[in-house]
Amino acid sequence: MGKLNVSLLRYLTQEDFRVLTAVEMGMKNHEIVPINLITSIADLKHGGCHKVLRQLEKHRLLRFEHGKSSGYRLTFTGYDYLALKALASRDTISSFGKQIGVGKESDVFIVVGEEKEYALKIHRLGRICFRKLKEKRDYLGKRRSASWIYLSRLSATKEYAFMKALYDVGYPVPTPIDYNRHCVVMDLVNGHPLCHCHSVADPAKLYDELMNLIVLLGSFGLIHCDFNEFNIILDEDDHPIVIDFPQMISIHHENAKWYFERDIECIRTFFLRRFKFESELYPKFSDIRKERSLDQEINASGFTKELEDNFNELVTIFLYLIILFTSITNRILILCCYIASFFGRWKELI
Repeated sequence: MGKLNVSLLRYLTQEDFRVLTAVEMGMKNHEIVPINLITSIADLKHGGCHKVLRQLEKHRLLRFEHGKSSGYRLTFTGYDYLALKALASRDTISSFGKQIGVGKESDVFIVVGEEKEYALKIHRLGRICFRKLKEKRDYLGKRRSASWIYLSRLSATKEYAFMKALYDVGYPVPTPIDYNRHCVVMDLVNGHPLCHCHSVADPAKLYDELMNLIVLLGSFGLIHCDFNEFNIILDEDDHPIVIDFPQMISIHHENAKWYFERDIECIRTFFLRRFKFESELYPKFSDIRKERSLDQEINASGFTKELEDNFNELVTIFLYLIILFTSITNRILILCCYIASFFGRWKELI
């Protein structure tokens, strides 16, 4: 996946993005998108489309694949550019800063929007073993396979939905700002990860706060599933802020008790190892008293009702634009492609 270089973004033309978008649409139903389909969806002349494709491949935004059915597929960099373009067009971000974090499943950068710094988290599933991913994540439902790009988009969508829902009920999370595809924009938290702290003023107080946060999540109907020192940031007053939500599950999940107990044990083990603090008091799964149903308000793929409505609105606008600006032949081709995608993927998304 390499290092993200956004210097080329400002030089890409409208035709470049039309072709990138065409490949993205084609990948909804094709692992490798044929050139004639890209040309039709992008609504460009054949020769002009070929030229754009070669340039995008040169800059590693697309990759040409040989085989029984030759064609192109998006690279993660190409997908990055599509997401960043969308966020910039909405004035969510205006400039791109340095990288401040890297993990096995994401990269985090500083970005600027409205004269304020934000954190941009780019989900990059595929750095870990696929088998381990399927053990840890419940994105796919009954789907047997999916591209890393598709999985990364689901991960980001789910994280944004959980973050917004938790923020709205006052749970200590970064303020969610916006998201597009596999990118999530949130407030930049002034603090430091718990894993980097070698001492705290009052370990017992912090321990109690963290245990209460795990129980509070349970009262909302949720289990974090990765509640540990790497996903907790201490602010300037040493109050914890919780991050990283794609793996969350309902307390009614068949493995909920096991994940709850693992979250508890992660904190207990860390405090004993780092701060030499141990407490015999810790919550049990049976202590959870469900007071809200965020697990039902946010379904398995991370779509809230509001996000679902937004998605339907975008589909309507997209189809309307097709009718206005494309030829009869291309209307039929694109509509067939999109309808097939809609019925094939929409059930997976909800």
